[in-house]
Amino acid sequence: MEFKSIKEAMVQGTGAVAIRGWCYRERGSNNLRFIVLRDASEIIQCVIEKKNVSEKAWKDAESVHTETSMEIKGEIKADSRAPSGYELNVKDLKIVGKCDNFPIQKDLSVEFLADNRHLWLRSRRMTAILKIRSTVFGAIHEYFRSKGFYEYQSPIFQPTQAEGGSTVFKVPYFGDFVYLAQTWQLQAEPAIFSLEKIYTIAPSFRADKSKTSRHLTEYWHAEMEVAWLNFDELQDYGEGLIKAIVKKVLEMNQEELKILERDISKLEPVAKKKFPRMTYDDALKLLKKEKLNLEWGKDLRTVEEDKLSELYDTPIIVTRYPKEVKAFYMKEDPENDKVVLGFDMIAPEHYGEIIGASQREEDLDILIKKLKDQGENPKDYDFYLDTRRYGSVPHGGFGMGTERVISWICGLDNIKDAIAFPRTMLRYKP
Repeated sequence: MEFKSIKEAMVQGTGAVAIRGWCYRERGSNNLRFIVLRDASEIIQCVIEKKNVSEKAWKDAESVHTETSMEIKGEIKADSRAPSGYELNVKDLKIVGKCDNFPIQKDLSVEFLADNRHLWLRSRRMTAILKIRSTVFGAIHEYFRSKGFYEYQSPIFQPTQAEGGSTVFKVPYFGDFVYLAQTWQLQAEPAIFSLEKIYTIAPSFRADKSKTSRHLTEYWHAEMEVAWLNFDELQDYGEGLIKAIVKKVLEMNQEELKILERDISKLEPVAKKKFPRMTYDDALKLLKKEKLNLEWGKDLRTVEEDKLSELYDTPIIVTRYPKEVKAFYMKEDPENDKVVLGFDMIAPEHYGEIIGASQREEDLDILIKKLKDQGENPKDYDFYLDTRRYGSVPHGGFGMGTERVISWICGLDNIKDAIAFPRTMLRYKP
């Protein structure tokens, strides 16, 4: 008999099936045992009566503990009392891999679960998050490709820093040194002069000495860059991407959202409503009304972002930040040289910035001056500056922190659960 996933067996609904997986829970008596079996698709209650199976199968059933792997054959039927609405009356059972003392139990510390992350991934919670993560990655690819983008990769080892030395990993490289990529951007911009519309999903590395629930030292960065782009179009792309992701998760992952006890009414407005757009100046005025006074020229901190996020049920787009708090490659606003044509997208429910974007500075002389002002040697950026020497065009792009988006969509308390093996300043294993 061909093996089916538990979900496929449930779709069949009745009759003989063969399934396989791992013990999720088990209990029983001398003549009757209940095993809740799990696989990647679902869980199902399996009932083993001693009189209905062989002596060997019964002995195997008695030896089953949590996470024992096995193959089971029997008759499936609907049963509203069962955990997932179906029950399997077992005719045969075969142990594949024994497991006597699985270390993951109830009410364990966060630190213990982090030390045993390789085993905690088997939990229904982490399985649900990882399924949603897969949907998010697929939605990113689908969105950009539907808009005519080409997927493009830039190197992880990079000769220059991109967004500030304080958050960069400097690593030895055959007698010299290089930096781990903070962003693909400097190596991506040259490609728009051939492909025009490009995107990637790749790991980025930030040496932030931060222990907050929002930061990872290694995270997956969805980035895009487009030639002939204006600032309004850039905002449209950012909004379109987030809407596409949320719509796809709501379409594909209702069961996983239930397991996570996520209130989907918090996500539904994102798919339906236009995102508010405001300037940095407008944001400061709103914050002042909320009794938060921020000096002009300072970047929005977590407390200000959280307060803004409380005022709306969708992400918000904050534009035209002071140029002093933004990267050297961001284009100054032609109507106000104190601010840049950049934006941050702030997620609802205190999940912070999820997209950072800007139109890029096209003027070679301005870029060189900004690099010198930041203490950088323009010679180190010759490859990048060449893009302005030879046929520069208006262009822009953004980066989206994929784990931050997943954390928000899943309603997680900590971004560390949005990735299989989180890396932070305090943890690089397992």
